[in-house]
Amino acid sequence: MTAADCPVLRSYDAAHLDRIALPLGGIGTGTICLGGRGDLRDFELGNRPAKGFRPDVMFVAVRAATGNGHVETLVVEGPLPVEEYEGAFGSPAPNHGLPRFAECGFDTAYPFGQVRLRDKAFPLEVTVQGFNPLVFGDTAISSLPVAVLRYRLHNRGDEPVHTTIAMSMSNLVGANGTADETGHNQNTKRESGALHGITMTAQGLPDDAEAAGELTMAMIAPSDANVSHRTRWADLSWGGSLLDFWDDLTDDGVLGERESQIERPVASLAAMLDVPGGGTADVTYLLTWNFPNRRAWSGSGTHLGEYGDTVIGNAYSVAHRDSWATAALVAERLPELEGVTLDAIRAVVDTDAPVTLREAALFNLSTLRSPTVFQSAAGDYYGWEGVGDRAGSCHGTCTHVWGYEFATSLLFAPVARSFRTTQYARCTDESGLMSFRAGLPVEDSRVWRLAAADGQMACLVHLYLDWKLSGDRDLLRSLWPAARRSLEFCWIPGGWDADQDGVMEGVQHNTMDVEYYGPNPQMGSWYLAALRAAEEMAHAVGESDFAERCHALFENGSAWLDGNLFNGDFYRHEVRPVADADKIAEGLRHHSMGSANTVDPDLQLADGCLVDQLVGQYAATLTGLGALLDDEHVRSALLAVHKRNFRRGFAHHFNPMRSFVLADEAAVLMCTYDDDKRPVRPFPYFGEVMTGFEYTLASGLLQVGETDRAMEIIDAIRSRYDGRRRNPFDEAECGHHYARAMASWSAFTTWNAISYSGVNQVLTVGERRAYGPAFWSTGSAFGTWEPSTSDGPGRLRVTGGDLPLKALEVAGRTYQPPKAVLRAGEVWKVT
Repeated sequence: MTAADCPVLRSYDAAHLDRIALPLGGIGTGTICLGGRGDLRDFELGNRPAKGFRPDVMFVAVRAATGNGHVETLVVEGPLPVEEYEGAFGSPAPNHGLPRFAECGFDTAYPFGQVRLRDKAFPLEVTVQGFNPLVFGDTAISSLPVAVLRYRLHNRGDEPVHTTIAMSMSNLVGANGTADETGHNQNTKRESGALHGITMTAQGLPDDAEAAGELTMAMIAPSDANVSHRTRWADLSWGGSLLDFWDDLTDDGVLGERESQIERPVASLAAMLDVPGGGTADVTYLLTWNFPNRRAWSGSGTHLGEYGDTVIGNAYSVAHRDSWATAALVAERLPELEGVTLDAIRAVVDTDAPVTLREAALFNLSTLRSPTVFQSAAGDYYGWEGVGDRAGSCHGTCTHVWGYEFATSLLFAPVARSFRTTQYARCTDESGLMSFRAGLPVEDSRVWRLAAADGQMACLVHLYLDWKLSGDRDLLRSLWPAARRSLEFCWIPGGWDADQDGVMEGVQHNTMDVEYYGPNPQMGSWYLAALRAAEEMAHAVGESDFAERCHALFENGSAWLDGNLFNGDFYRHEVRPVADADKIAEGLRHHSMGSANTVDPDLQLADGCLVDQLVGQYAATLTGLGALLDDEHVRSALLAVHKRNFRRGFAHHFNPMRSFVLADEAAVLMCTYDDDKRPVRPFPYFGEVMTGFEYTLASGLLQVGETDRAMEIIDAIRSRYDGRRRNPFDEAECGHHYARAMASWSAFTTWNAISYSGVNQVLTVGERRAYGPAFWSTGSAFGTWEPSTSDGPGRLRVTGGDLPLKALEVAGRTYQPPKAVLRAGEVWKVT
């Protein structure tokens, strides 16, 4: 891949690099982050989040010798930020004492990141290209435990430069930012053809130690390169170990072995080669790993970031037990892996969606490959809501958080199907109560014993979409009995809709981490969407009576919400106290998070204008379930949220909780109230800003054609995550890499306006806002639609996967495909 080949959505200048940390790693494997200045940071490999953790020694250095005898060595990193200049004992920055490049920039389209390094006094320009294979629909390729780092050396002069590039790293096995154990840590040289490497182990650690495992630092060097290495640095005091390495590298560019008895020996791997005048040479490093001992989260109490004692393992560790074998596999397949990843990312980058919309959609997919998501050794996918610096945040693939995002269903069907299996086959009991946080190990799936009204309804919408995309009737039939019970749970005495009128009046625990008392648009719209989804699925399994019941409830509930909650501007919450708390059904109230007083409940929405009051409509439109409420009321409410809640400055904003927006930044508030309407104690997050909710609103605005307002919101979000103030690859809410932020993909899907039904095997190109290339996906296949203004409506391209197709619908016309299944690489010119 050349610099010209690398897709770029966003370029960051030197003033916007400090926060950049692009995760390199597969789904469920852990990651290493490529920093905006070329440094490697956040080694989150040992089965825990580990922000800021890195090996004691970790850097890449480049030596350049020219014909006049001048030799200079630099660390392959840009200048340090001024914030890192001062500390009690000098600069606290890693590698602070190493000479470095004077100029730096960063280009990216996730998962690709390019660090551009230049220095007038150094004869080589260096570009660091980092990525991990990512192909939509292909979880195997997208789950490789590898960080690929290509160091491109360009000689901008006329004379050849004799150069050596060397990566050095201390053996981190046994350490993960939380644990720090050693056990006969050893570095072993490996070699196979053009692949050279050093594998780091610690054979003396307990077999079940959380950070036990291995890591390989491998290198693919040009055939004419002179490869040298160290498995150990010298044990010297007062900085002597680093001095000895630097002198050895600078002297002749060839590393010599040293003796060491330290617990974490440092390894180095170097390639010496000539770069001709005006020429370019590449040296590619592969970091591969296997840390198999993932522990289950502890889910029986309120400590939502704690871990239990049970080892559930990692699926990637089963598939890739030997990190050296993984490096050999990736090295052999690297051109192919890079090519299919480029094809996948270009399918997004080359669409006609606005840049910030593409950026928001693509960059937030990094959450799927962050510590937020993992896959047990048994093959089941799970997700935290997000992660803290050293522990997960809010366990259980929380239904009311993950319900907002549809990227998993649209891009990685196996992940979505695993979520549905856990939710219905394991977390839903015989009464229909779905524990909205899945326990681990699997026999503890139901220990949470609390139902979330929004999450339980969202799961029905997701199941509908997963069935619709796949057309898999067996999937639906296997999960339908539990899905039906989960809807019928709404109707139990003391439940959410005990009088069975299509309106949730009961006590509703929800994503605001409290219970709402009485009808409200947030739960009400989710319920309407769930009723519509259940109606469609009931018809599919031959339960027409149940389908008709769902339809009747939907019709009545829709009319009631429009008639009673719409205040002429937006939808409000009608608070209904409960006189006798004992009559509230079991499993509906959290023991400490919501209002303690049911007679006069606090922590309510009430007359607030809520950012996601129409979340159910957003989901229903996205999944093809249609209108839930009056179209004009929906438009009015969405415009009201934008008018009332979107702020273009927060310097004078009071917020008693967490701040994800500050000073002169623009964002959408969670909720606003007229002066005399705010409860004394509203729901806790009313004064906050969270990107997942903002994307939900933006998607809703796009769905009703309000493109400018939608893009104003998305532009504001991405300007906050600008590399200077926040990491562009880490939209936080309750933790880093927050799952709800993947709702950004919904906005991208809405823009493209292409839907697929695997049930009917029909791809529909809807009315679009622009007429350039568009992206489509089914969870198992993806590609582009390229409209034409001359010979037929356009071209359908299948970039990855297989697309079963009986018909293509464009602008009201139906076209018959040339074959029953279009496969990856095929293009159908539609005439």
